[in-house]
Amino acid sequence: MRLKLQSPKLLSDVISIISELVTEVRLKITKEGLNVTAIDPANVAMIYFKMPADLFSEFVLEKDEILGINFDSLKSVLRRCGPGSALVLEKFDNTLKLSIEDRIKRDFILALIDIDTEEKEMPKWEFKSVIKMDSNAFVDVIEDCSIVSDACTFIAEPTKFIIEAKGLHSSRAEFNTDEVELYSSNSAARFSLEYLSKFTKGAKISSRVTLSFSDNHPMRIDFPTGNVMLSFVLAPRIEQDD
Repeated sequence: MRLKLQSPKLLSDVISIISELVTEVRLKITKEGLNVTAIDPANVAMIYFKMPADLFSEFVLEKDEILGINFDSLKSVLRRCGPGSALVLEKFDNTLKLSIEDRIKRDFILALIDIDTEEKEMPKWEFKSVIKMDSNAFVDVIEDCSIVSDACTFIAEPTKFIIEAKGLHSSRAEFNTDEVELYSSNSAARFSLEYLSKFTKGAKISSRVTLSFSDNHPMRIDFPTGNVMLSFVLAPRIEQDD
């Protein structure tokens, strides 16, 4: 196996985001490309990441590979890539060799680990509400909500979308169809702001975000950029309102 990225920044950003939710991950490499599907230790969130093979300047693969790897360690190596660096990934026995090529060539060897988990698939659900919006606007609203509570409620109607949080204080943002793309019947669900705050870092890689949810049902959040997809699924908070 030999994979080469002329610009590894996107991969580095995504690994950094995922590492805040899961530490040990199975990195799957097939002829279609590189992907990750993982569930956080609390079994509250699922993460999915896909980078197609055609984004690599070299993609040599004799057979499918599943690499068990510590994402904190991988993140630390990827942070050593600077502007103009190229990254080469090669598997040798039970190790992953990462070579950073710029003014000088630097090699890092990471030990692969056994991760005893079932292979997961991203669920395919029908949602009552789908909202497409500017990702930075989504970041701002989640940050607003985090000031006043530890959870927020998503409310979608045919002509408006609301995110609100209530504690001792409250925060509310309302969007109409001029500001977001809205495909919705009436639905509402409440979610943890701790997780949402981590997910919003996907705005680093995409200017748009798609939010898909139904009444008290897991939400899917997609950050697409070209053929790359970073997605999250988050279980709802089922509890009485404050």
